[in-house]
Amino acid sequence: MSTIKTAAPAQADISPVRPRWQTLLIRPETMTFMLLVVGVFAGSLLSPFFLDLSYILRSFTLYSELAIVALVLTMVIIAGEIDLSPAANMALSACIFAWAQASGVPIPLAIVIGLLSGLSMGALNAFLVIGLQLPSIIVTIGTLTLFRGLAQVLAGDKSIRVPEWFIGVDKIMLAGVPLPVVLFIVLAIGLGIVLGGTIFGRNIYQIGTNEVAARHAGIRSARIKSSLFLLVGLVASIAGIMTASRLGSVRYDIAAGGELQMVLMAMLGGTYIFGGRGTILGTFLAAWLLVIVSTGMIVANVLPAVQLVVLGGLLIVAIIATNLIYSRTQR
Repeated sequence: MSTIKTAAPAQADISPVRPRWQTLLIRPETMTFMLLVVGVFAGSLLSPFFLDLSYILRSFTLYSELAIVALVLTMVIIAGEIDLSPAANMALSACIFAWAQASGVPIPLAIVIGLLSGLSMGALNAFLVIGLQLPSIIVTIGTLTLFRGLAQVLAGDKSIRVPEWFIGVDKIMLAGVPLPVVLFIVLAIGLGIVLGGTIFGRNIYQIGTNEVAARHAGIRSARIKSSLFLLVGLVASIAGIMTASRLGSVRYDIAAGGELQMVLMAMLGGTYIFGGRGTILGTFLAAWLLVIVSTGMIVANVLPAVQLVVLGGLLIVAIIATNLIYSRTQR
């Protein structure tokens, strides 16, 4: 009676297991952290204030609204979609809020109206992308223009003032940290736990990796994506009202160009543009890096046009670096 022998797999066919330290070293978040350290060092050469934590925290309040939205946008991109309209959502929500309170509506009710408007804008994006199966990048470019245009129609070319007592959200301190920074940190922790430690978060990764396979696995991709668009709309409206409080007035062009900075935070943090990969930690670190770079250019009196060139270059480099890293590693 003959025995069947199973051939042992060739040694060359077995992929070597990477050491833990090497896996961590080549992750995009590590690259972002290293750039952050270099940025702080370079900034300290331009101004000694970069070594002052309170100065960095105050500088971050200028970008905190965009950073808060970028955290949620990261989840949308991981799910395989994109939303370029949150900055315009911020402007329109803030204009609706300011117009309502200027018309005599009590502030609490005006805030609710502003939040509902942001949620409605997120619902519109969800309907067009999920319901009508239109490409999200095309849809949100269209709604970006629509929302910004409606904001200009509503507010005109004038500023709408808000009450004095409502001004100064960035001046509120909790344990010496500005409230917007605290909100950003708390939201980052919360979303990081959701994305990395819950079934909902794992489903987002599965949808972004292969939506067809995710649907066959019983994952309700349409519902999850719709909820993410709604969440972006709601958080963008919160950020818009926070911006109104920080500036003391509202114009149709608030957060103009903010979509570039939001996407840059996500991409620079290692979020894969085609979905399926990325972390909240990466976006968290990238937000601080962007603040350091932008503040450094302001201290160095770099022209605004040159600043846009630098930010655009950073975005291209971030996308290329992320693609190179993910082509050789797995999340």
